[in-house]
Amino acid sequence: MTQVDFYQIESSESALLFACRLIEKVYRLKHKIHVHTASSEEAASLDDLLWTFKPESFIPHERYGPVLSAPIQICHQADPTLHQDVLINLSASIPDFFSRFKRVAEIVPKEAERRNAARESFKFYKERGYPLNYHKMGKQ
Repeated sequence: MTQVDFYQIESSESALLFACRLIEKVYRLKHKIHVHTASSEEAASLDDLLWTFKPESFIPHERYGPVLSAPIQICHQADPTLHQDVLINLSASIPDFFSRFKRVAEIVPKEAERRNAARESFKFYKERGYPLNYHKMGKQ
């Protein structure tokens, strides 16, 4: 059964910057990652940020497309087909395909609207019996 972890950001750090740190950590643990964003613009912003957020680090990633080779895929609408290892969800809704993944990371920014959406997501997973963990994330 899919393990779901919620990461509640308690600092002024943006959700995208936190996502970069989480992606780096999960990648270093040798996992393949599918990042689900809320929009094409958010996917592009994350793509750009992954190249620059840590100059001494290289995180192989690419936007989802017809030919995929990087262990980290970024997309806002496609149903991933390459792997079912780790899903990082940056959107306010739960993707239909989440249960195919071994792990799901739900990122919860400070904005009240997103916190309310996260509460609904937590309730959804809990009612269906998914194992849940909740992490309050302070400053790096």
